[in-house]
Amino acid sequence: MTAVVAPGRLIDLVEQRIKKVSAPVNIRLWNGRFIEAPRATSVTLTVKSPGALAKLARPALGKLARCYVEGEIDLDGSMREVIRAGEALVSGQSAIYGSGHAGWKWWRHGRDADRRNIQSHYDVGNDFYGLWLDRNRVYSCGYFKSFDDTLDKAQEQKLDHICRKLLLQPGDRLLDIGCGWGGLILWAVRNYGVDALGITLSQAQHAYATQRIRELGLQDRCEVRLLDYRDVPEDRPFDRISSVGMFEHVGRHNLPVYFAKIHRLLKPGGLVMNHGITTNSLDGARLGGGIGEFVEDYVFPGGELMHVSHVVQEMGRQGLEAWDAECLRQHYARTLWHWVDRLEGSKEAAREMVGEKALRVWLIYMAGSAHAFARGWISIYQLLGVKAQRDGSQPLPPTRAHLYS
Repeated sequence: MTAVVAPGRLIDLVEQRIKKVSAPVNIRLWNGRFIEAPRATSVTLTVKSPGALAKLARPALGKLARCYVEGEIDLDGSMREVIRAGEALVSGQSAIYGSGHAGWKWWRHGRDADRRNIQSHYDVGNDFYGLWLDRNRVYSCGYFKSFDDTLDKAQEQKLDHICRKLLLQPGDRLLDIGCGWGGLILWAVRNYGVDALGITLSQAQHAYATQRIRELGLQDRCEVRLLDYRDVPEDRPFDRISSVGMFEHVGRHNLPVYFAKIHRLLKPGGLVMNHGITTNSLDGARLGGGIGEFVEDYVFPGGELMHVSHVVQEMGRQGLEAWDAECLRQHYARTLWHWVDRLEGSKEAAREMVGEKALRVWLIYMAGSAHAFARGWISIYQLLGVKAQRDGSQPLPPTRAHLYS
């Protein structure tokens, strides 16, 4: 039988914890009582009931995120300061990673399940994403050549960085798996003269990208299809393949299927760029403190992260030699804070579009992700793979100089 702790005792426990860890957060209770932080702070956490207070007595980041999203607590202050206060508040309460990776269920990554999962995340509304993404609507990390780069500039630099890595040439056939709103294929067609096919499972993304292609008059060289990667026809192999921000949805047990399909779709001598988030846990464990469960339930149903070594190994097993690897962890932390700042600056418009609960999900998820990248709990890699020609040779330059000239 679980013991019930009286509200007065809970208040004492929470106040003691704030002082013990010197958490920079004020607490306002449902009864009007105000617990002041041990040092000056702009962050105030409003607790709406004794039940919510009980969760603060032994806090965890995932638990706090759930309370915020479900309206059990309110948070006042910038999300940057909120995340810092949250980490201080839960200090020592949970491990960075949970025990073992999440158990795989066979139905999580079938065609129907993947379509539902993608649509639940990306079909929130094109206008909502337009509030905080860059002008090309690129929903993946930017590439900052300078800390002063704007988000628009960083994203265009990233698009060009990928095109340079893929050594795109006029007339190449490019496949972009998980093409989003079409940013990369439009950039590649307009700046490198390729013929591009993008595929997505999001109806909203498909409609937006198709409209942009028409507006730019590129229908003869660029197309977007509502298509699962497993169903791409193999009758005409591609010179180059990109996959940016999609690989996280594939699933650990589907990696052989994913990379084998890419291998079959590539011409001999073809290149593939796989740009995706990874965990820094060698065991592939999900983030602890209830964070992994929060992301699964509210943000990315079916999403699974692996260590980069596991990804490189599976690429090799399917005949794709990893020729280049680049870690962009700090770039993604910076990108996410740009997104958070822009969304915070458009709260009223966002609330009208998606409602209070969805707004809270996106704010806390992106701010928490920025913090996780900055702390090194998760990472992101661009892996350039090559399908060797029949004699084993690779049509690649001897150095990376072409990327920076």
